[in-house]
Amino acid sequence: MGILQFEQNPFQQCISFHVLLDHLEKVAREETGYTAERAQALLAEAAAYPKLRDGLSEEGEIEEHMPVIKHLVADLFPAALTQNEIKAVTIPFQNILFNRTERLKKILHAAGDSFDMTIRNFDDHQFYVMSCCLILNEFYNTQLDFGKPMFYDIPTAEGVIKHYRIMYNADFLDIIPTDKARKLTPEDASRLVNNYDDLALWMRMFPPGSYILKGFALITLFDVTVENAVSVLKGTLLTNLNEVDVEQDFESIFRSIYRIPDLRVGFTAFDADENKFSSIANIRKIKSYILNDSMEAICTDILGPKSFAAIMGKSDFFAVSDTKQFFLEHPDSELAHQFLKQNIYSFILAPVVKDGVKLGILELTSPRPHELNSVNAHKLDTVMPFLVNTIDRQISFMQNRIQAVIQNEYTTLHPSVQWKFIKEARKFIERHEHHLDYNLREVVFDDVYPLYGQIDIKSSSNTRNLSIQKDLHNQLANLMLIVEMMDEIPEQAAYMEKLQEFETLTHNFLTLVRTDTEQYIQYFIESKIHPLLYSLQSSPIYSKPIANYFRELDKTNGTFYTYRRKYHTTVSITNQKMASLLDARQAEAQRIFPHYYERFKTDGVEHNLYIGSSISPKYAFTMRHLHQLRLWQLQTLCEMERAHHQLKTTLPYLLEVTTLILAFSSPLSIRFRMDEKRFDVDGTYNARFEIVKKRIDKAYIKDTSERICAPGKITIVYASPNEEIEYRGYVKTMQYQQLLGSEVEVLEVEDLQSVSGLKALRINILHD
Repeated sequence: MGILQFEQNPFQQCISFHVLLDHLEKVAREETGYTAERAQALLAEAAAYPKLRDGLSEEGEIEEHMPVIKHLVADLFPAALTQNEIKAVTIPFQNILFNRTERLKKILHAAGDSFDMTIRNFDDHQFYVMSCCLILNEFYNTQLDFGKPMFYDIPTAEGVIKHYRIMYNADFLDIIPTDKARKLTPEDASRLVNNYDDLALWMRMFPPGSYILKGFALITLFDVTVENAVSVLKGTLLTNLNEVDVEQDFESIFRSIYRIPDLRVGFTAFDADENKFSSIANIRKIKSYILNDSMEAICTDILGPKSFAAIMGKSDFFAVSDTKQFFLEHPDSELAHQFLKQNIYSFILAPVVKDGVKLGILELTSPRPHELNSVNAHKLDTVMPFLVNTIDRQISFMQNRIQAVIQNEYTTLHPSVQWKFIKEARKFIERHEHHLDYNLREVVFDDVYPLYGQIDIKSSSNTRNLSIQKDLHNQLANLMLIVEMMDEIPEQAAYMEKLQEFETLTHNFLTLVRTDTEQYIQYFIESKIHPLLYSLQSSPIYSKPIANYFRELDKTNGTFYTYRRKYHTTVSITNQKMASLLDARQAEAQRIFPHYYERFKTDGVEHNLYIGSSISPKYAFTMRHLHQLRLWQLQTLCEMERAHHQLKTTLPYLLEVTTLILAFSSPLSIRFRMDEKRFDVDGTYNARFEIVKKRIDKAYIKDTSERICAPGKITIVYASPNEEIEYRGYVKTMQYQQLLGSEVEVLEVEDLQSVSGLKALRINILHD
């Protein structure tokens, strides 16, 4: 049988020891003593075997000459190192290995007779091109760096794959051209180096068998199992873990590192918001041994307080070399109980922490005691950074999916309640991952206390209508001037009459019952008058006034929108200032106790706050938190009104604002309405709160024509004497802070539909 592995080969290959024999001849000539005598003896022994110099081309010939070959290469294979070095004689890139060291023999014996000794990811194409590159460097002065790491993947007797890097020593090789060799030009060489993939070109320039590779090489293997496993792990972790074959692509890596053929790898996610362990849908292929068959569990229920502190508190490896012994010492340990049920008799738990945030726990488990322990736990030091980044990426991917569900099915949510929506969205994704029907449920928070407040722009509707009236009057006056010029148009009189009718409507705009007057006038102008103007744009008589008219119709700069722009600017700046101040103060309010917050811009700014333990179950809620938040609300609304007092003189319109708080002391439930994408109070009784909110700002003092809200004052509407006492206490605090004046009015609110008996405190706000 020949010694060649690859059929297509630019080389005629033969194993020869001519370089080594030439060296021995030199030693025999130039040296003296034992060195020269030994060289002479080896030369004499080899002289009887001329093929050692001429070349061996069959495996049988190699076996026949092995005794003398061993003597010739003895200096290259020190006997003292044969149990340590992994070394043999070979031809580069071929699978022939002889004169193997004892360690290499043991490795190959453990791999078994069926093991295929081939280089990893090395094919005919690579072999041919790399062989040609040897020739280019040797004869054409190129300096091609074609070397790349090459590996043998060799199994142990237990089935664990170990990885060995290949190093060649080619000092004993010669390359000799034959009559088939082509003479290449510099252009040919340049063309080759730019066409690696064109195998036909390489074979044309270097025909098979056109050179002789004569001699032998030394191959040395280095055990790089851990380093290689880390490198492969990096590549594996760049993929989506949901697409990974866990046993083949993931667990096999850790088995190589730990040399445990049946080692298992698990992962359990950590939810800090609820202090729970959970599985993650997009890395579900990696089993959670901590949870076993459960979807989630309270951390301290599984680990116990001491183990939880040891693992999650210190963020260090937690290793148990004997699960049975651990269970005997900690009989109440649910973790040990779960692991023994799964035949886990030694394990390592490694917290996965990213930027101080605990993401979960990596689990390594073995079915035998003592195989995993606190010493070999530190092998994870080399792989944890890559695992952390990947798991962080996968968790982020999951969070993005959750956010997509929330955005699509719910809406943009306040952080205080988002945790419950995340929980529901995760459940939705996990059920669908398992092809189970599941409809998203409405999210409900029970026993929360509401706080409602608003700053309303006074007389905004009248101001808006007045602005429309002035702009329409200006526009109609311009149109009448243009139409008056059109004497030759038969319909002129009809157009003028209609425009004058609209002018009258505009004068009465503020008192008209019809709310669509503006649209009615604009529709007629755009459908009747504008087509007429367009048809006369080219007329030398009318073109200039018509062009001026259309220029003034520009909403951004035209005079026909002057007063509406002033109104919208005033409202927009006022709303922006008030909303920005309220949002900024929310940070300190959340520090009092995390709560749900929403605000709306209309002709003013209104807000809802809901506070209670169901919204923030991690914290212990007390009524003191509600009282602090009510004081915060009162102070913030006063600050907003004071800010507007300073702002209003700089605005196009001098508009006043009124400030209102609705006190409501009964807890209620809020439900997220899927159809409306917002929270609403839940239940018939609780609806009373919403009814009052909608009607209170326009309410009058009972038996008068005066509104309960007035500029420069804050109005607190309440129903019970206890609420009055509580808010009087807040008022005293703010009077001491010189935010509120000394005058406190007690008002009765007119009866509203379905609501009666409301009262109000009204206090003047100090602006200096």
